[in-house]
Amino acid sequence: MQRLTTLRGKTERWSALERRVDDVAELVELVQLESGDHTELEEDLSKQLTEITADLDAGEFELMLDRPYADHGAVVTVTAGAGGVDAQDWTEMVTRMYLRWAERKGFKAELVDSTEGEEAGFKNSTIEIDGPYVYGYMLSERGSHRLVRLSPFDSAHRRQTSFAAVEVLPALKEAIPEIVIDPKDVRIDIFRATGAGGQNVNKVSSAVRMTHLPTGIVVTCQNERSQLQNREVALHILQARLLDLELRKREEEQARLRGDPVAAGFGNRDRSYVLHPYSAVKDERSGYETTDALGVLDGDLDPFMEAYLRSLMRA
Repeated sequence: MQRLTTLRGKTERWSALERRVDDVAELVELVQLESGDHTELEEDLSKQLTEITADLDAGEFELMLDRPYADHGAVVTVTAGAGGVDAQDWTEMVTRMYLRWAERKGFKAELVDSTEGEEAGFKNSTIEIDGPYVYGYMLSERGSHRLVRLSPFDSAHRRQTSFAAVEVLPALKEAIPEIVIDPKDVRIDIFRATGAGGQNVNKVSSAVRMTHLPTGIVVTCQNERSQLQNREVALHILQARLLDLELRKREEEQARLRGDPVAAGFGNRDRSYVLHPYSAVKDERSGYETTDALGVLDGDLDPFMEAYLRSLMRA
């Protein structure tokens, strides 16, 4: 019933937009047929057309988000790749970029797990962002992110290229019937949390590591205050990763049936951030680029997200 209500709402918005277009078209025809001064009416028609165009763009963008679980929140994992300490520092920068994006959008975001690097940054981090259509927006972020800059960790201050991998999963607050986790298939390890946190950090064993034996998927959570909370968050993330695995299989099967190369998945697409010798960010998939690299790192990601979604519509 919820799905039916949602679909009815969507179709009614398009029907209402169609009626508005027909009304404006009739008025335009009347203006063309009748003589006299129609300045006031023409101004009103111009205003209506501007509003219709804006509503059309918004509706088109909503269609681009019409993917499975697109209306859910997202669990975003960032993992350091090649580049040593610079890659770990880059991983922390990417994590902050998504936290700033969520803040700009008014979404709730929480760092649910992180492993600090030996010298700086994160080896990996996991954040959960809660808001409407966050997963749909964040699909543009999956893949490899490359940074080119003068290394602050190199005594010679040479140019360094670093990589971070971003994984995006739908945040699941409810059970998904198609994903059933057998308790016998999950090994749970409890250990002592590390890093910043509440009073229990480094005092009691509250961190949780879940290993799904059939797939080898490992999920850890240590940033909540209690073991029970960490268990719940880890279980949600494990279910989300299993769902993501199933969705990827479906995408690959659909690509195979269409005759598309299966390799054209999210994993081999990336975005490049250049801070030296010039400032630029370019998404290799959509072709969108900007010279405001610092703005992007401060969370100005909407243009990249929209360009990526539009590129999917064209594909």
